[in-house]
Amino acid sequence: MSIKVMSVAAMSVALAGCGAFGPPRDPPRVASPVQYSVAAQSLTLPDADGVAQRLSLHAPPLPRWWTEFQSQALNALVEEALARSPSLAAAQGTLRAAREQLKSQIGQSLYPSVDVGVSPNRERALGIPILPQETFIENIFVAQVQASYTFDFFGASVLADRALARQVQEQALQFESTRRALATNVVVATINAASLQEQVDAVTRLAAASSGQARQTAARHALGSASRDDVLSAEEDAANAAATLPALRAQLLAVRHAQAVLLGRSPDQAPAPLALSSLQVPESIPVSVPSELLHQRPDILAAEAAVRATADEAGAATASMFPSLTLSASYGRGGFDWSTFTSPAGVIWGVGATLTQPLFHGGALMARRRQYQATYEAAVSQYKQTVLAAFQNVADTLASLEEDGHTLAETRRAADASQALQRDAESKNRLGAMPLFAVLAAREQVQNANVQYVRARAARLADSAALFDAMGRPEGSVGFTAKLKQ
Repeated sequence: MSIKVMSVAAMSVALAGCGAFGPPRDPPRVASPVQYSVAAQSLTLPDADGVAQRLSLHAPPLPRWWTEFQSQALNALVEEALARSPSLAAAQGTLRAAREQLKSQIGQSLYPSVDVGVSPNRERALGIPILPQETFIENIFVAQVQASYTFDFFGASVLADRALARQVQEQALQFESTRRALATNVVVATINAASLQEQVDAVTRLAAASSGQARQTAARHALGSASRDDVLSAEEDAANAAATLPALRAQLLAVRHAQAVLLGRSPDQAPAPLALSSLQVPESIPVSVPSELLHQRPDILAAEAAVRATADEAGAATASMFPSLTLSASYGRGGFDWSTFTSPAGVIWGVGATLTQPLFHGGALMARRRQYQATYEAAVSQYKQTVLAAFQNVADTLASLEEDGHTLAETRRAADASQALQRDAESKNRLGAMPLFAVLAAREQVQNANVQYVRARAARLADSAALFDAMGRPEGSVGFTAKLKQ
């Protein structure tokens, strides 16, 4: 029987026995809710800035979802991060190492081992005391091929290999989660940098308007038309407005530094903030129903792979308590000199079989079996928790995105009203019907309203990115995680 036939036959017997050991490999069924949130979710979100976002139910997730913001500069930043991020490269290297480890383990456990050995030796050996010569110097030449194969009748090795394959699949899914999280972090950092830059600009104008009003109030006080309390109040407002700038500038720099590191750059090479207006709110976002989410979120699929891996580990621990048969054979030549080594008399060979049945290991085998059973139960509970957390993540993001629309609409309304008040104040001031300090106060209100509007628009953009990411990946987007045999 050839080595290949032996391997196939042994693997067939092992696979037949795999189903008899270990807990169920399928993850537990988690009831999928009809909807994510306690409140019914409308498929059309509130209209704000002329855009009413739509939720496309049952639409597949988008692999390159960041392109929906319609910014070539943003696309370039994300692609740069995916190509140059050291953390992503490290995760990719770890995944490659895990795949090679799997190939190594399969090669050692599934196929026979064949080794070639050559051992020429020269040694001095003791002779028999009654003979005249007390020692002998001799040469020994041995060259042989050795082969061995362990028949895995109860599937211990196959289950261990399958468990490792699932662990590698879990790592591949975690790598996909890392990759998507990196893209999301770059998008959110870009949005935050753009928002903070506009806030810094608006607060700078606000501080300038407050300082101007303080100077006008001081001048009025000198003329007797304003009290000292008015002067002090105006000075306090100007100081408070100016005091918010350092913290905002520091926050902007911190976000830009973090963005640079995400891109694989040093902090001093951080890109310039984009204009917030260059990022368009996506009009349509794909949303999967809860039952579909179970099959496309990388974190859920990774938890499912962990359940299958621990089930196979528990099965392998049980199967290792049953007998195993190892066949071995060797063929070669040997002799005390080259003439004997090359002659028919130098042929050496051997065949053997070893049947091993574990009897007593101090309770180690039973403890190992209980260990993997407990690990399996923990993986099942972790799977349930991961599913519930995913549902919560989507529900929270949907709720935030809907309320972002309301907030943005109201802040836009407030900004428009404050700008109208400023225009009226400036017109009245030109006609002499309103003093300059009132115009400066109206400008302060405009800048305050602008800051709130910028924050609301940035929140809507960031929550849109979070919802894209929360939907997971399209089927088959990770090559290695194409479906393995169940």
